[in-house]
Amino acid sequence: MQILRNKLYELQMEEQMSEISKQRKDQVGTGSRSEKIRTYNWKDGRCSDHRLNKNFPLQQFLSGELESIIQECIFKDQQQKLADMAQEVMA
Repeated sequence: MQILRNKLYELQMEEQMSEISKQRKDQVGTGSRSEKIRTYNWKDGRCSDHRLNKNFPLQQFLSGELESIIQECIFKDQQQKLADMAQEVMA
């Protein structure tokens, strides 16, 4: 009985560790150039956020006025969470 309990515990720990590893890898990514977050275009005075597919005035970033960008990120994250929840309900 003890051996079975140990095997089940090991399996459960492996599942948990693989889930944590997957989440960490999703957050970090590969670090390749294609995963860029922002491009700062000094000539045109704009900052392109590639996660949001939106452009923002470069001066806004330089002066530290980031509230609108932060709100956009929060909004997109909430949309993604709602889509994930809807997909779970449909499954």
